Amino acid sequence: MVDVYNVMGIVNYKVLIFYDKNYYKEKTFMRKMATISMIGNISNIPDAENIEKATIDGWEVVVERGRFSSGDMCVYCEIDSILPEKPEFEFLRDRKFRIKTIKLRGQISQGIIFPLSILPEGENIFVGRDVSEVLGVVKYESQLAAQLSGRVKGYFPIFIPKTDEERAQNIPNIIDMMSGTEMYVTQKLDGSSITIYKRDGVIGVCSRNLELKLDDPDNAYVKTVSDYNIDAALVNYDNIALQGELVGPGIQKNRDRFPKTDVFFYNVFWIDTQNFMNFEDFVPFIKDIGLKTVPIIDDNFILNHKVSDLVELSHGKSIFSDHLREGLVFRSKKEMKIDQLGRFSFKAIDPNYLLKVKE
Repeated sequence: MVDVYNVMGIVNYKVLIFYDKNYYKEKTFMRKMATISMIGNISNIPDAENIEKATIDGWEVVVERGRFSSGDMCVYCEIDSILPEKPEFEFLRDRKFRIKTIKLRGQISQGIIFPLSILPEGENIFVGRDVSEVLGVVKYESQLAAQLSGRVKGYFPIFIPKTDEERAQNIPNIIDMMSGTEMYVTQKLDGSSITIYKRDGVIGVCSRNLELKLDDPDNAYVKTVSDYNIDAALVNYDNIALQGELVGPGIQKNRDRFPKTDVFFYNVFWIDTQNFMNFEDFVPFIKDIGLKTVPIIDDNFILNHKVSDLVELSHGKSIFSDHLREGLVFRSKKEMKIDQLGRFSFKAIDPNYLLKVKE
């Protein structure tokens, strides 16, 4: 049974996750928008007298000169955080209390750092603690386009993992630990996540957080099922889920100028075994059932990079247009799970793209 604290599943929710057909384990998923962190380094910004650069894991943040030192504990709020309308955050009102990627004196800044005094007295202090709920910090969600607002059947199915790669900046230690891993790299498309599954012979379709009814022919998710003849594509398969990115007019401003709604897939998931398909099987499988994968940038990428290198690699133009691509997604060619992360995959979003995006 699903225990939901936020009806859209945006910030805090509990689900029962299948580890196999007969075993369930409750796990709480929560994106850490505000975290107790330790400053790794403080460095100068050329030609800047009043500000300097602080690093938090793989993030770079501009701070007031002299306010923090290397090794200080602090509260770090990630980009896309929405801070509450409280006096201590009033200076953010002109930005509608949202933390975005900005550039100051030529330096990219992603996030905001507060001293520990921002926390209420008596709070437990340790690195890695999520204090989003304590501070009332939530994640920004863009407004859903009309054609994506379908008739809701229920919450996202508990038997399929949701699609959301961790940002490289949040896992520098894991990336170092996994050096040498064979990976493949895909372009991250700026669309809307879609999951289509077939379970016990029945087709279902989901947005990022919700399952939708199939009786709304004007809904883009539902139309995808019919337009791409998913019933026929999966006629020989059952207990399987396809996950991809829905793009096109009216979806995330359609910056790549797709002339019509389209879908590109990046995951195939076996529901019974709770396993993703390995890369060597995934690509021919999607092709054989008449569908398309997301653009594959590198199918033989050896991970031996620092986070800053991965962010640098994220720069570039989309293969579909002259616009900047949103970034890259890195997945191990052979599926593996990491205790601290789950499936070993992550994304690197181009800061230059975020600077240009106006939402």
